[in-house]
Amino acid sequence: MTGTLWMLPVALGDAPWQSYLPAASRDLACRLTYFVVENAKSARAELKRIGHPLPLRELAIEQLPETPTATDVERLLAPLRAGHDMGLMSEAGCPGVADPGALLVRRAHESGLAVKPLVGPSSLLLALMASGLDGQRFAFNGYLPAREPERSRRIAELEGESGRLLQTQIFIETPYRNQALFSALLLACRPNTRLCLATDLTLGGETIITRRVAEWKRLPPPDLDKRPTVFLLLAG
Repeated sequence: MTGTLWMLPVALGDAPWQSYLPAASRDLACRLTYFVVENAKSARAELKRIGHPLPLRELAIEQLPETPTATDVERLLAPLRAGHDMGLMSEAGCPGVADPGALLVRRAHESGLAVKPLVGPSSLLLALMASGLDGQRFAFNGYLPAREPERSRRIAELEGESGRLLQTQIFIETPYRNQALFSALLLACRPNTRLCLATDLTLGGETIITRRVAEWKRLPPPDLDKRPTVFLLLAG
């Protein structure tokens, strides 16, 4: 008998677990003793937050290498092959989505191991749900280039794809560069393009605002500095 790889959603901030995680997902996580995680420190904080009944020192918590080799992946999957259930945790949100844990999941499937996702917060889906933009056709593009002119060129490409495919484009940025990305979007995008900023999702300071670019230009700039934000655009 082999174990199951459980996909454990993680808080997007410091809210109590009851505000973002179903009790069934929390209870399952509290039964596990083997974990593979994106970040060991944040994983320990999450396990403490949800009230794992065992002392953290008694849990097997393995951090994914930045660039895992095939040998690394096989080693990390060893508890599953030995019959133990195991949890996979991203640093925030849902594992396997914009997350290096997808490599582990892929190998689990190739090995015939069971993979089961649990319900929990995904900043990307929460932002799309609340944006009012097209939820039938959308694409997540990860991080845009940090420097010019590559960043503005990529924004123009995404806006063009959005108009051609009638597709919502979703992307993120390192929080301390949010303001620079917002300014670049206002400069690069056409006035009729809709732009949504979804900030501090599930947290006390949550704000989700969708406006056309022309409207954003008339408003005071939003405070995005060091606040996790999902950006979404849909060409007019």
